[in-house]
Amino acid sequence: MRKHYFAALTRNTISLIGTALVVGSLTLIVSLIAVQAIGLRGGAYLGIVTFVLLPAVLLLGLILIPIGIRRERRRAAAGHRRGEEQRFPILDMNNERTRKSVIGLLGLSTVSVVVLAAATYKGIEVMDSTAFCGTVCHTVMQPEYTAHERSPHARVACAECHIGPGADWFVKSKLSGAWQLVAVTFHLYPTPITTPIGNLRPARETCEVCHWPATFVGDKLLVKTVYTDDEANTELKTAVLLRVGGIAGRESSGIHWHVNPGVRIRYKASADRQTIYDVEATDASGKVKLFKASETPKDASDWRTMDCIDCHNRPTHRFSMPIDEVDNAMANGYMDKSLPFLKRESLTVLKADYPNQEVAKASIAREIRAFYKTNYPQVADHSNAAIEQAIRELQVIYTSNVFPQMKVTWGTYPDNIQHFDSPGCWRCHDRKHKTDDGEKIQRDCGLCHTILAQEEQSPAILKTIEP
Repeated sequence: MRKHYFAALTRNTISLIGTALVVGSLTLIVSLIAVQAIGLRGGAYLGIVTFVLLPAVLLLGLILIPIGIRRERRRAAAGHRRGEEQRFPILDMNNERTRKSVIGLLGLSTVSVVVLAAATYKGIEVMDSTAFCGTVCHTVMQPEYTAHERSPHARVACAECHIGPGADWFVKSKLSGAWQLVAVTFHLYPTPITTPIGNLRPARETCEVCHWPATFVGDKLLVKTVYTDDEANTELKTAVLLRVGGIAGRESSGIHWHVNPGVRIRYKASADRQTIYDVEATDASGKVKLFKASETPKDASDWRTMDCIDCHNRPTHRFSMPIDEVDNAMANGYMDKSLPFLKRESLTVLKADYPNQEVAKASIAREIRAFYKTNYPQVADHSNAAIEQAIRELQVIYTSNVFPQMKVTWGTYPDNIQHFDSPGCWRCHDRKHKTDDGEKIQRDCGLCHTILAQEEQSPAILKTIEP
């Protein structure tokens, strides 16, 4: 019986393929488990490959082996034998040549296993990297990759938030990625790329791993410096006391009231979540209020429980507006605010339409140089270094926020953490959402912040509170 089993196993191609899959996958599983046991990390993909993909290959091999054996036995029963009975070679370990060959083969096999495991580990690590996601395969993600590299989360790999541990999110991401591969290959992707809000992992599995919402923050002073578009680029300051709140053992007020213990906010919205139709608020006592702005359309989303991403919707892939970029560059000394009309001219060249980034960079340099050479020749001569530095900064600002080939321009992606360039907070706090008895969602500025000074040249309050 054993003789017939090995004959059927070794004579059939299907069984041999199955055996190779079993041996190879089993070897890699053991090797990768050993890699993880000694403390090496491979990111989200390593666990998935070790405990999901390779076991699947192992199972496939185990299925192929009996299929091949059964097929060969049927052929044998039908009289379709292939020549003489197959015999295995005799290995005489007393023979020096045979012994050296076997030892050499075992050594080579051991080295091959180590190299294969290391290559697999490195391949997984590369697939898990931000560079792979942003530049190797996903070239259409250039805008998102550029924004990520400038963000506070630049050292957080894409896979940590978009995939994370666990087979379920891996499968979801790869199913989505399969269509994305087809879309990129045949240029079927939308421009600009839509934000994947429908299949993002829950905030409690991403944001809350590092940002614990139960930590009390309280009030936070925010000082913003802006510049007017006059010749002197007059500096103005705004000071705001943000009522951030928090919940560390106490009932919170202010912005983070939404995450108080016992408080639950649910809503129905449009597909992009920029239009809120119904809002259901449950307070700590269990009282429920339903606020409606208008008739809810049939294509509205299902009820969604509010979490971090509903306000912090661009925590990493954040695109700024030109006025904010220029103000920040001047305030931080990247652009010399003594150059006349620098604010006005910067916004003029940044807001112009260009066919691509290379043309934009050349036009920005040409227009800024021409402006100072024509209108302020002495400044152009004596402050040439400052002008060139301003040009370089404006080119960085443009190429970090505008991508004509992907139809990404200023304001393409709304940021809901504020209410100036997009509805943001006012999606709900608009005085239009009301209950059946007429109670409205408040739009009181004092709920979230206290304005201490608003665009003043030398706010007295800052002299009092700043050291």
